[in-house]
Amino acid sequence: MAIESDVVVVGGGLAGATAALSAARGGAHVHLISANESTLRQASGLIDALGYPVADADRGAEGGGAGADAAAGPLADPFAGVDDLPADHPYRLVGADALRKGLGLFDDAVGDLYRGGHTDRNALVATTSGRAKPTARYPRSMAPGLVSDERSTLLVGFEAATDFDAPLAAERLSAAGVPFDVDGVTVAFPGEYRADAAVTRLAHALERDEDAGGDRTTRQRLADRVRPHLDDDERVGFPAILGDSHVEEVRADLSERLGVEVFEVPTGPPSLPGIRLSDRLFEALDDAGVSMTTGTPVVDFETEEDGAGDDRIDRVFIDRNGARIPYAAEQFVLATGGLVGKGLGSDRERATEAVFGCHVPQPDDRMEWSEGGAFADHAFARFGVRIDGRGRPLDADRAPEFGNLTAAGGVVGGADVAREKSASGVSLATGLVAGRTAAEEV
Repeated sequence: MAIESDVVVVGGGLAGATAALSAARGGAHVHLISANESTLRQASGLIDALGYPVADADRGAEGGGAGADAAAGPLADPFAGVDDLPADHPYRLVGADALRKGLGLFDDAVGDLYRGGHTDRNALVATTSGRAKPTARYPRSMAPGLVSDERSTLLVGFEAATDFDAPLAAERLSAAGVPFDVDGVTVAFPGEYRADAAVTRLAHALERDEDAGGDRTTRQRLADRVRPHLDDDERVGFPAILGDSHVEEVRADLSERLGVEVFEVPTGPPSLPGIRLSDRLFEALDDAGVSMTTGTPVVDFETEEDGAGDDRIDRVFIDRNGARIPYAAEQFVLATGGLVGKGLGSDRERATEAVFGCHVPQPDDRMEWSEGGAFADHAFARFGVRIDGRGRPLDADRAPEFGNLTAAGGVVGGADVAREKSASGVSLATGLVAGRTAAEEV
């Protein structure tokens, strides 16, 4: 017997979580199925809406061709750039209002964990590579480190956390012309740890304020090591490992010990801000009554014909220890990610949508998938299913693939999210619309 609900969401990343929340708040009983732990746990924790405009140059309507040229940036107002995007961009299809409401749903779900909801404008957040990244929402722990803040800054890296070269990041920020003095220093993390200690282990030590030897705790010893480098600096940035779930407690304690405000700099995976965000969103899903199944991929599906002769998805199947478990619903949301997230697969001939086999527009000649140069306008970057204004995937004739399927996030094509810095915004906007459409059809 199938496990039944109104809406089944396939995918547990930001798009899947947003679609599930949107559908649940529309009154539907929702079941979310995720193949693995949420991809949010590997993300920086920043919520980018649209950081750089990409002009609609000589790009073909069917997903490929010659290059669109990246225009100068960054954008101060992401909403102001939507009308200049290509006509088949997800923002143009679901509307800028969907982005605004998607961000609003996000703000409501994460509460005081994040900042940026007070304005439509992007903030500039300093990264570990020494760049200023435009973003629409950022963790509260990063707020004192905004690049628009003119306070002099000391960046502190750890010998054990080699993905953050604080002196180099400070040098690059200075070269970029930030409006403040910035220096960088690398110190040994307090206590005795292996040279390749996981950042999560270091975060645990700070959160628990473990014994660091010599009758000093981890935080006390860290402040002792940073204080001689402070000079006249008015704030201190550490890599984002200041605790697990009590980062504000750790930050406040270090700020008091150093006498200046402390902030986090976003880091790569494994990402503590990403883990905190994932935990908060899944708490919101639980509060909204969303049922969840994780660690088991959808491996198959069955269809039925509706009264008009069109196909509808009747149920999907997960594989649990060799057993096929069916999940039936009236509506389904596809939110499995793009090429990186494996929602799209590819071989030497074609790129395909992995679960339902939806149409993925692409050049017939594989040589046209990419251009010369790592940062060029590659056609593959925009691969994905194409949707209509209600989030329904379209077939090659631009008719809905199924009568009860919507799509959201990285599996939706038409946006070069890496160049635009729009991945999170596309997930929020399309997730909101996909979930809303599903709830309306129940």
